[in-house]
Amino acid sequence: MEPKKNPKADLRKRSMLFFQIGLILVLFFAWRAIEHKTYDRSGIDIGTLDLDDEDDEEIPITELNTPPPPPPPPPPPAPEIIEVVEDEEEIEETIIESTETDADEEIVEVEEVEVVEEEEEIADVPFAVIENVPIFPGCESKTNNNDRKKCMSEKVSKLVNRKFNTELGADLGLQGVNRIFVSFKIDKKGNIVNIRSRAPHPRLEQEAERVIKLLPKMTPGKQRGQPVGVLYSLPITFKVED
Repeated sequence: MEPKKNPKADLRKRSMLFFQIGLILVLFFAWRAIEHKTYDRSGIDIGTLDLDDEDDEEIPITELNTPPPPPPPPPPPAPEIIEVVEDEEEIEETIIESTETDADEEIVEVEEVEVVEEEEEIADVPFAVIENVPIFPGCESKTNNNDRKKCMSEKVSKLVNRKFNTELGADLGLQGVNRIFVSFKIDKKGNIVNIRSRAPHPRLEQEAERVIKLLPKMTPGKQRGQPVGVLYSLPITFKVED
């Protein structure tokens, strides 16, 4: 039995192609359906923006305390005007006279000038280091300087022990041992000067000075052959009996 249809019009031959095309279209529409999104139009504000309100906003003005500009610098000093003096004045020339002597001029001889040496003034010297000790009256026979020192000290001590009023301490209400320190100077002429004393009572100081004034004039001491002042210190000690 012969087929009734044309073999070229048989659609079963291309069924697989149609199936694949249909599957592709189904997958395409399914993908588009998944990707498609919808929005709620009620939640969208489609109103217009009014910019006039923004223009009415008052912007605060900030005032800046700007310091005043510094004063302008002082103008520069005017340049000094230099006067040009024309060299019209005549300058007198100084004539230097010759110092050469004339053969006919008489030469005056200059006498020898005598140079006077000023003597060096020596300060006061303590009694302990004086080269030539002052000589107390009665010690002239002593030729050695140490012997003259010893002789003078003995003479001064004897005079003080003999003339000092030791009963003054009891009258003043003093007790025990009392010490008086006296110092004086034998000047360049041998006189006793610059008497000073230190004692527990002013009356004792006065008594010590009175006794020292009784010392006789001496032969002045010498240092390097010149008379000098000699400083002398004397301690006076006495005990007031109860």
